[in-house]
Amino acid sequence: MRHGSYPEQVSTCAPDSDSNITTLAKHPGTAFMELQFYPPGWVKQFNSQSCDARDWCAALTIDSLSEDPVNGTTLNQTCQNQILGGIEYVNFAFLTRSGSPIGPPNPLDFNPSTSGNPTRPNVLFMHPGDRIGVSMHDTAHGLQTVLVDKSTGQVGSMTASAANGFGQIEYAPTGTSCSQVPYDFHPMYSTSSPQTRVPWAAHSYNVAFDEEIGHFDYCTAVSNTGTCTGLEGAPGDREPTDADDTACFPASASLLVQVSGCNGTNAPGFDGTSYQRAWPDGNRFLHPTAQLFSSPLTGRFFNRNYSSVAFESDTPRIEAPDLGGTCNRTTGVGCTIVPPTDDGQPAAFYPFFSITNPFLTPGGCRWFIGNDVPGLTANDFGKVSQYGTLFPQTYLIFGGGGATHSVINDFQQNLGTNPCPAR
Repeated sequence: MRHGSYPEQVSTCAPDSDSNITTLAKHPGTAFMELQFYPPGWVKQFNSQSCDARDWCAALTIDSLSEDPVNGTTLNQTCQNQILGGIEYVNFAFLTRSGSPIGPPNPLDFNPSTSGNPTRPNVLFMHPGDRIGVSMHDTAHGLQTVLVDKSTGQVGSMTASAANGFGQIEYAPTGTSCSQVPYDFHPMYSTSSPQTRVPWAAHSYNVAFDEEIGHFDYCTAVSNTGTCTGLEGAPGDREPTDADDTACFPASASLLVQVSGCNGTNAPGFDGTSYQRAWPDGNRFLHPTAQLFSSPLTGRFFNRNYSSVAFESDTPRIEAPDLGGTCNRTTGVGCTIVPPTDDGQPAAFYPFFSITNPFLTPGGCRWFIGNDVPGLTANDFGKVSQYGTLFPQTYLIFGGGGATHSVINDFQQNLGTNPCPAR
């Protein structure tokens, strides 16, 4: 491959190979792939999170970091300004029933009005409560993700291939050039272990389920520039707006749930709805029901469980001074699992993972996140204490010629076993 992602040192690498586990300064360029699910009801993509008033959708996203930490350079600013995501540029494609993207996914040709505008009938939509089978596997021309809606029989897919318009950005630290290189994205490693992380990412994992929280808080009045000019917070817990109340929308922009609110709510105070007791807890009249998911399977025939599970939270990274917090990522001082609010007090709630009783849940053991749910939670692993202790990792020093240092970005607890094997 051409240089397309951090650390921009190796031009070619073997896909699906643990030979890519090497020293950080000689590591092949690494991207971060996510299969993202978007809930219905609020402001439409690509401005915000929802695709539809009542149905879910999903997208394959691949983040690359256009940065050379060895020599201390980044992609030229002109190119950063032209591509989706800037220095951490993104390939983005909704999963479709045809397997073809609705517009170019690559960051240079991406157009929010086409590539980022979910339209029927090609985009796969899923009803709340549907049972979804998820498959991710490599093909001759790129990683393929497949969703099978077992409730409706519909199938959606997307392959991260040059033929589908995926691409890397040619690394140009100087000048003003900005070139997209058609590219088939393949998995880097053949196994998953602590040695197979993305070397520039805050998290340490290689295969994971993540609930990305903190992207909403209420706002009583929104300006035409997308900022909160009223009060932030839910009724009964409102306070003056501050600098983190950005990317806001009035109630009229909503697809179904007519509320005004903001997406940028975490810098530095964690006051949004993600940090309130609004998670699944068994009260179906006030709160949603839990999203249940099984442990992933691996192996040639997807019939082998992973041997161990870890819980991880990246609150040290998002509590860091550059984001308005006070966490010292060298010493760990000021880093907390439950992050602080604008008032400097611990957030009212922080969600945690639980598992179900395999003998009482159809299909066997299932995971979910939220609060304890009576009749469903079999083990909550100590609630927020499940995230363990501060977990330093080794990173390249920017401009350090290949030297490394230790940085604390996460809390982690490795259970050393898999308490919820799939079957």
